[in-house]
Amino acid sequence: MATPIGTLLLLGASGDLSGRLLLPALGQLLDAEEQRRNIILLGAGTEDWDQETWRERVRNSFESGQVSKETVDAVLASTRYEQADVTSTDDLKRLLDAGPPAPALYFALPPAVTVRACTALREVSLPKGTTLVLEKPFGTNAESAASLNELLTELVPEAQIHRVDHFLGRATVLNLLGVRFANHLFEPLWNRDHIDHVDIVFDEQLTLENRARYYDSAGALMDMIQSHLLQILALVAMEPIARVDALDVRDAKAQVLRACRVWNDDPVAAGKRARYTSGSISGRDVPDYTDEPGVDPVRNTETLAELTVEINNWRWAGVPFRLRSGKALRDRRKDVLVTFNPLPHLPTGLHGDVVSNRLRLSMGPDAMALEVNVNGPGDPLDLESASLSTDLSPGRLPAYGEVLAGVLDGDPLLAVRGDTAVDCWRIVDPVLQAWRENRVPMEEYAAGSTGPDSW
Repeated sequence: MATPIGTLLLLGASGDLSGRLLLPALGQLLDAEEQRRNIILLGAGTEDWDQETWRERVRNSFESGQVSKETVDAVLASTRYEQADVTSTDDLKRLLDAGPPAPALYFALPPAVTVRACTALREVSLPKGTTLVLEKPFGTNAESAASLNELLTELVPEAQIHRVDHFLGRATVLNLLGVRFANHLFEPLWNRDHIDHVDIVFDEQLTLENRARYYDSAGALMDMIQSHLLQILALVAMEPIARVDALDVRDAKAQVLRACRVWNDDPVAAGKRARYTSGSISGRDVPDYTDEPGVDPVRNTETLAELTVEINNWRWAGVPFRLRSGKALRDRRKDVLVTFNPLPHLPTGLHGDVVSNRLRLSMGPDAMALEVNVNGPGDPLDLESASLSTDLSPGRLPAYGEVLAGVLDGDPLLAVRGDTAVDCWRIVDPVLQAWRENRVPMEEYAAGSTGPDSW
């Protein structure tokens, strides 16, 4: 049984991630529970804040998440802030002594600072049950991700390391598994004999939104495909499991990612990249990406990426999985689209716009739709496409609330395991190298369009 978490130690407590996402999610989690947890919230950062400044930040963040007054008051009664250099061994010892064990250390920090803080923790005697929580990216390539894993497992066991993938909240994970494994209609067809291809898409209308400092050094492939979309692929493509728990699910995901590689082992042909130019999205004028504040055109950063991969196993051999993500696009999409094989034969006499059956699983809000061919309203021999759709459970918490619940409950179901983090880099590293060497052209698309005309 996991050791109950006594302290949530938020490193980087004054940052945007903490104020905009983590603190509201914590309040919503505490609000949703029938019996409120006995947990101390401790904030730490380099800013010279007094306790009232910190409490005001917590209060404002909780209120932005519409947290009840009772929860706000309960947390404010015990929370406190410590000024600290989180890369200092002495300061980290002081922080760990400031609250009851076992602590969860949430590194709401830039990746390089997180690594330095974890290095300093090697000289600290961590309380039993200490949990480490890290935001992506987990390294910058396969080699650095493996090195980071070695560092982290020197500190705590793998089960107490939560690499956060907020893109996949608990409700979304369970919805994906439920649709597939709870329906005899789908599982027997879930293989290369019946499925033609799979698309996993995250298109957004948002532009940089003041994130150039991070995004311009990452780009769409590293920001979304290397992490989130490959994790979704693993859930969609994994073998049937015996139990929905961290052990079975993470083992099954790891098996898929070990078998995954770029299509035909050709990193040049398997990937496409593009960058938005000036345009308009929902009436809002958008400048050329290279003119956005903080962007360095020399970096040649893509804002739209597409990568085709294959899974080298019996179930999926020969089936292309296309992963796509981009910014400043016309439509907002967060979908898994499973396209089944074309009909082998249509009886003579039937006619019309016959399409391959497709299953669309949408995330945020979660929904599903099955596209089928049916008789039209006029001529009964004239076929047309229809969609059978339903909404799926949204869950009781936002994604970060579910992440924090997993951390505080000691359940790593939603956490990215160390070996899969390395494999995600292994898959995309050859593509990134081809792009750095300019062996793949940088195409362009107008902001507010669906992407380059040639795609």
